[in-house]
Amino acid sequence: MKVQSVRGRLLASSVLGGLALASAFAAAPAFAQDAETVEEIVVTGSRIRRAEVNTEAPVTVVDQQSMVDRGFVQAGQVLNQITSMTVMVPQPDGSGEAAGDGRQYPNLFGLGEGRTLTLVNGRRFVTSSAGGDRVVDTNTIPTGLIERVDVVQAGGAAVYGSDAIAGVVNYVLKDSFDGVELDAQYGVSSRGDYPQTSLRGTFGKNFADDRGNVAVNVEWSKTDPLFDYDRPRSALGRLTVTNPANKGPNDGVPALKEIFDAHFWEFNANGVLFNRAPAPLAAMLGYNGVPLQFNNNGDLVPYNPGVIQGAPPFAEGGEGLRYGELAALYAGVERFNTNLIGHYDITDRIKLSGEFLYAKVEARDPYGEQASNTVLNQPSTGSGYITLNRSNPYLSDQARSILGAGGPPIFLSKWWTDLLPTRNRVTTTETYRGLVSLDGDFDYADRNFYWSASYSRAQAKGSSSGWGVNTAKFNNAIDAARNSAGNIVCAINADATTANDDAACAPINPFGQGNVSQGARGYATVVTGDEFLNTQDNFLATLGGDLFELPAGASKFSVAYEYRREEAKFSPYEADRLGLTGAGVPVQGTSASYHTNEFSAELLVPLLGGDFSMPLFRSLDLNGAYRHVDNSIAGKENIWSAGLQWGVFEGFGLRASRSRNFRAPTLDQMFEPSRTALGSISRDPCDADRINGGPNPAVRIANCQALFAANPSYGPLEGFQDPSENFTNALVTTGGNLDLRNEIADTTTYGFVFQPTFVPGLTVIFDRIEIDLTDGLSLFEPANFLATCYDSSVMPADVCGTFTRNDQGHVVTALQTTYNAGQVTYRGEVYDINYRFQVGRFFDDADLGELELGVQATHTSKLETSVTGFDLLREDGTTKTPEWVARFDARYARGPFRATYQLQYLDDAKVDITDTIESKPVPNVKANIRHSISAQYEFDKYTIRGGVTNLTDEQPSYPTRDYGDILGRQYYVGLTARF
Repeated sequence: MKVQSVRGRLLASSVLGGLALASAFAAAPAFAQDAETVEEIVVTGSRIRRAEVNTEAPVTVVDQQSMVDRGFVQAGQVLNQITSMTVMVPQPDGSGEAAGDGRQYPNLFGLGEGRTLTLVNGRRFVTSSAGGDRVVDTNTIPTGLIERVDVVQAGGAAVYGSDAIAGVVNYVLKDSFDGVELDAQYGVSSRGDYPQTSLRGTFGKNFADDRGNVAVNVEWSKTDPLFDYDRPRSALGRLTVTNPANKGPNDGVPALKEIFDAHFWEFNANGVLFNRAPAPLAAMLGYNGVPLQFNNNGDLVPYNPGVIQGAPPFAEGGEGLRYGELAALYAGVERFNTNLIGHYDITDRIKLSGEFLYAKVEARDPYGEQASNTVLNQPSTGSGYITLNRSNPYLSDQARSILGAGGPPIFLSKWWTDLLPTRNRVTTTETYRGLVSLDGDFDYADRNFYWSASYSRAQAKGSSSGWGVNTAKFNNAIDAARNSAGNIVCAINADATTANDDAACAPINPFGQGNVSQGARGYATVVTGDEFLNTQDNFLATLGGDLFELPAGASKFSVAYEYRREEAKFSPYEADRLGLTGAGVPVQGTSASYHTNEFSAELLVPLLGGDFSMPLFRSLDLNGAYRHVDNSIAGKENIWSAGLQWGVFEGFGLRASRSRNFRAPTLDQMFEPSRTALGSISRDPCDADRINGGPNPAVRIANCQALFAANPSYGPLEGFQDPSENFTNALVTTGGNLDLRNEIADTTTYGFVFQPTFVPGLTVIFDRIEIDLTDGLSLFEPANFLATCYDSSVMPADVCGTFTRNDQGHVVTALQTTYNAGQVTYRGEVYDINYRFQVGRFFDDADLGELELGVQATHTSKLETSVTGFDLLREDGTTKTPEWVARFDARYARGPFRATYQLQYLDDAKVDITDTIESKPVPNVKANIRHSISAQYEFDKYTIRGGVTNLTDEQPSYPTRDYGDILGRQYYVGLTARF
């Protein structure tokens, strides 16, 4: 069995990696057929072994040394350094959505997480997600065993199959380890919060005269949650509301204005009173003209609603609920990962290998759950206002004296702090994966052939759980009365003759805070959530080698057969299955599976090279790949790729590729059960924030005007704001679509690799990338249905019928599902410049160490997307996909000392490409620049390291929370011991 040589590894990483390389890697000449003979290796993006490590499509590499330089303890941190990768920021955007589950998924070029394929050692990995796209959480990858991370930028489906549209991330793990390595690292922000702790141990041993090796790696890391008030930007409580100073579309005055310290004036944790509901400010129940609220003890006191800003639900300041209480900034994540790897050379030409992985990731969102009963919602939703009699026994004597004993009911609008046992939403994922592989080679007809056969089985099981309110029991408990003995009980138990009493019912005191008894809390709340189980079986067999000899060299091939079976199960908790919470809609469990049979072949044909070359044609290679996929659900698909490498002269080569790639619909997209739950619609086209947007603003405005003219109860369109945008106010029904088919992308890349002989150590890489995707698997969220309805010159009845509005014009029901309607057009370039040299070469060859300088940049000239097929939206030049993303690295090493500097750059951008001063008060977001430094020193068996991330404490560019690094300045120190 041939084993990849050290020299071969260095060449592979150097040419492909560009700036991302450590100084240990040497540069290789581009397209150098007559270079030093090296072992043929397999490079990510192809299964053909080759001596030249250039590929037709661009590949970038991050090696382990780069991870150590930056103090990375999680694979997602590594990927975030690649400029073509949309930064995986596990934080909400300030819209009130929960902080989430801490999972991070690769997303190349902003094309969507499901369009970047994740591999480990060139093989598929079981998905970590509980629904939607089938993607792999970077938290599950064992960082201690990573040798390097290869990222194919654009395509790869002909070699690896479904999902490789934007590209491929391949984690290449170490294949052996001998000795003991212990590592510990601690980090903390300059504000003394967000501690990051990690511990790792790697143990390995050669045996049987070095014919075998077994190694185990165990690692643990943890981060704590972070809250909005922990950072200056998020603590601003900034929102935009209708600007009354705006007089028209051309007056130079934005339609929206900023407010700070945003609060919901309609409710707070003590409880606010109204005399009718749904309720405007004038309906607040007052005393001598002053609005009333309860204090902690349940007495009535004056209430300051703050400076109310236009339509509901926001005010600036006041005593309403602070907007930042809706969601945390970061969830806390704890991860544990253990890996066992081993191999044994059965003969000189056959090797048995095995891998076993167990990973557990637990994310804790401290604000993941909330309980509220407010005038913003209808009682039918389960979170609407509470109707109370003035004779409620929990009313204090002081409150009763103000309210009076008789009269109409009162309406309490309240956000609970003491009803749920905890607000934590806990998401846990456990991943198991075992793999066994036989690899070997043999000689036949004076040629060498290599083969591999592997089988893996993997499972990812997880759960997401939190506390919710049992609607029926809450309604029982909130209706309190006195029984014949004078004790406060649930009203259904007050009369002994009542047939539908509930002996377990404990009444709830809703007035003030901290007054809900333990018994009432236990009675009225229930654990809600769901469990999922993803199972993957994968068999892969490959055969490759030299096909025939040509004047320019050997023609090479690789063929492969792959069988894959995927199964997904979704099981709601009992409370969800019975519909005990919210609006009382049951959630169904489901399970589904599919299998694929896939055949692929690659061919590499050297047309010119070596002695068979000519001026300006030092080498010329053609590469082609074909794959046939037979999916038991999605059907058959034929995909291909073709590439050209042209060595023009020594040190300069051109390359180009064309490919057809695909993504099959996932089990979740097709079989997700129908469920209805409270949610946010995100965007209402008729809202003041949105009405001047869309592909044709005039069409949107006209349709919204017609809607409001036909429904006078909605009030005036001017200044309309839908609270369902920012608050879980709508009943959203989600479900799968059995009619989905594959999405298809046509991809073209072309570029050059330049390593001038007159500047040793310099590598310049440029590649143009063009992707056109059709039949996109588009998640139609409520906002997409709304936009399709109001942006169509002829409003489609079927689309407009997927949502309804109440008598105030607020969206109260909506739909979410997946269709084959999307389109994506991407145009851009990636740049890698790397220069590595001995500093002493400029000073009489003195021993002054080695310096490596690198620039990596991604330029996106066009990213046009459409969920619906007609609403083409440009995302290039926005904070989601800035026009330029760049990084500069400087690495210096001399003996045991090593130091690094990094600059990260995000270009000027807009939040939405159509932003102007007429639409937003801050239409332009300034560039964001961050600096980081680190150093390490190796002595004897130990290496100590430390660094500062975001040295200048640069906050995200105003007014965003995520265009940059909201964590701010962070310090870390680490120690590695090797024995």
